[in-house]
Amino acid sequence: MDLKLLLIATLLGAFSCGDAQKEGNECINANAKYCGECIQAGAKCGWCKDPNFLKQGETVSTRCDEMHSLIKRGCDDDMIENPHGKQKILKNKKVTHRKKGAEKLKPEEITQIQPQKLSLTLRSGEPQSFNLTFKRAEDYPIDLYYLMDLSYSMKDDLENVKNLGTSLMLEMSKITSDFRIGFGSFVEKTVMPYISTTPAKLLNPCTGDQNCTSPFSYKNVLKLTSDGKKFNNLVGQQHISGNLDSPEGGFDAIMQVAVCGDHIGWRNVTRLLVFSTDAGFHFAGDGKLGGIVLPNDGKCHLENNAYTMSHYYDYPSIAHLVQKLSDNNIQTIFAVTEEFQPVYQELKNLIPKSAVGTLSANSSNVINLIIDAYNSLSSEVILENSKLPEGVTIAYTSRCKNGVVSEGESGRRCSNISIGDEVMFSISVTSKGCPKLGKPEHIKIKPLGFTEEVEIILNFICECECNKDGVKNSPLCHFGNGTYECGACKCNEGRVGRQCECSSNDVATEDMDRTCRKDNGTDICSNNGDCVCGTCECKKRDNPEERYSGQHCECDNFNCDRSGNKLCGGHGHCECRVCVCDPMWTGNACDCSLDNSTCLASNKQICNGRGECECGTCKCTDPKFQGPTCETCPTCPGVCTEHKECVQCRAFGTGEKKDTCERDCSYFNLIKVKDRDKLPQPNDASYPVMHCKERDANDCWFYYTYAVNNNTEKEVHVVDMLDCPAGPDIIPIVAGVVAGIVLIGLALLLIWKLLMIIHDRREFAKFEKEKMNAKWDTQENPIYKSPVNQFQNPQYGRKADAH
Repeated sequence: MDLKLLLIATLLGAFSCGDAQKEGNECINANAKYCGECIQAGAKCGWCKDPNFLKQGETVSTRCDEMHSLIKRGCDDDMIENPHGKQKILKNKKVTHRKKGAEKLKPEEITQIQPQKLSLTLRSGEPQSFNLTFKRAEDYPIDLYYLMDLSYSMKDDLENVKNLGTSLMLEMSKITSDFRIGFGSFVEKTVMPYISTTPAKLLNPCTGDQNCTSPFSYKNVLKLTSDGKKFNNLVGQQHISGNLDSPEGGFDAIMQVAVCGDHIGWRNVTRLLVFSTDAGFHFAGDGKLGGIVLPNDGKCHLENNAYTMSHYYDYPSIAHLVQKLSDNNIQTIFAVTEEFQPVYQELKNLIPKSAVGTLSANSSNVINLIIDAYNSLSSEVILENSKLPEGVTIAYTSRCKNGVVSEGESGRRCSNISIGDEVMFSISVTSKGCPKLGKPEHIKIKPLGFTEEVEIILNFICECECNKDGVKNSPLCHFGNGTYECGACKCNEGRVGRQCECSSNDVATEDMDRTCRKDNGTDICSNNGDCVCGTCECKKRDNPEERYSGQHCECDNFNCDRSGNKLCGGHGHCECRVCVCDPMWTGNACDCSLDNSTCLASNKQICNGRGECECGTCKCTDPKFQGPTCETCPTCPGVCTEHKECVQCRAFGTGEKKDTCERDCSYFNLIKVKDRDKLPQPNDASYPVMHCKERDANDCWFYYTYAVNNNTEKEVHVVDMLDCPAGPDIIPIVAGVVAGIVLIGLALLLIWKLLMIIHDRREFAKFEKEKMNAKWDTQENPIYKSPVNQFQNPQYGRKADAH
């Protein structure tokens, strides 16, 4: 009978718990069943452990709420579980203050980073921050390994490297008193088609050169040493070799140098690898040409200081090299010829803490190249961390020289650090929830290229303190069906309810289902949960950060509007399918900033008086103006004249500003093109382009365009050839005039001749016509006497008559 009354009270009271379940509260939305779940829901969440706190009909999850809400609802401060994270520094040796010439210290006695080890106790959603100090130590030891391409094209370079040891020792002594140098060489994999495998070519791959040695993949010629003369002697004994294809097998050699620390002799100091070549490189996949398909295993395979597995393992990939170089704190200097400088510049962008120097044709400038590259590498510090446990994030803020403060990815680095300079980083570590095992985790933070690191032990607050006093199988939990802890029952498996009074296997009755339907609808728990004991138990999602919540599971925290592919634009959080925006943000997706400071022009007017500030961005009402504050007018009259002198001095080194060009004309990016067809065209209204045509002092025309891109950067595209007027060419002119006169004369003669022919034909036709029409007099001339006399024989014809 008591059980029935309790169930009826629960059913009736379920309607009243909506007052406590305020929409937009991550603590209530978590639907926490015990204290540990509650404190993992967020840093603002607290758990009321007062046994008498719950009102009639309220579920256990309503013990979890924001602190001010719990107090307002009648829970005393001392009855609220709200643990906080903490931190403890375990090793905090100060950075070394030592100058050159002072007593020499061992590398392990020099400290450049502080602290070295600490412990952080994290509560979900509550960041723990600490400061990390870095100081570039004076007179810090350096190990430099010179890795050289000994293919035949590097023959003249080898002569200059033979004296590198003592010369480089002398120069590096100006930087450090503890310097060691080593030497290695490489050519190519010793299989076809990279080398010729005919017996004669295996002995001497270089035609006509008796000093040429057999081809090899990689040799460790000299372990790191402080003896510069020994370097010179051993390098002087080296001979050039040869191969067939142009790219070389340098990646195989770099991998062995990185992973064979005992053979190379690396110390726990600054490690520099100088990679010298005049050709490109093979990388992962190229080994298939030689029938080599096994990926590089990233392990050391040196026997008698020679790489023995070049024929067995493929070349390493770039990503594999990056990992091994980073793991072994090696900074790479690519000393390459000018022809391949762009290729290695792209490679340098993929390998952190690396540099590229242009090598002269015979390597005569290699010492200056190494010194410059070392200064460039050592003047920048970049922090990196090891892989983070699931749910843990880390944020960096750098405080560099001259008070420069950077956040985000830029917060990981500081540049232009001189010897003795000290910079600081603020590091914040945050956990969301607890790892599955709940055990301590270890992460490490270190400056790239340096061997020192900070070890951080992460402990997680996954349970409340009151959990330790829990009573298992307590009679308060319906005849021992749960553990009574923190003022509530934590039910055993298979039991549910405020006091574990129901079995989760019981089939829900129609009466119980009625309380699980919102507004007397047909959907039980909004189809997002199960009705158990008259109460909605919301479903769990695969992503633990995504949750259904509410009395009828009608809310969730993942179906809000998005902006920039981020939930609530990254400027708020989703509560019951509605974005709750952070301060100074508004809009359905929290993508509209209320901060007008970004719209202030240089004259302190909003959008320069030519637009409206919408969501922190100027919408220019005058289409001619653009830019973040509507101050840029690339198509206004006078733009071409305004930038003429700067374009002229930067593109052609002429004009009135050629002496002050670097100071006055660095405000735009200059891009040269070959001809006018390559100039950008104004196809996009959001990216207007002004086409300009200007004349210099020599009457030469030059063509360029001026525009402001979407990143508000000014861009000038200029045709790199001047259009200058040319002087007249006399010979073609004279020849043209003469030819013109002759042609005109011939044309006139032909016309005259044609007219004469036409005239003659007309006259002849006229004559013929008159001839036909003429009437001649046929009478004889009276004084005309014919020269012919006719006589007739008087006897002609008479004989016939007689017969």
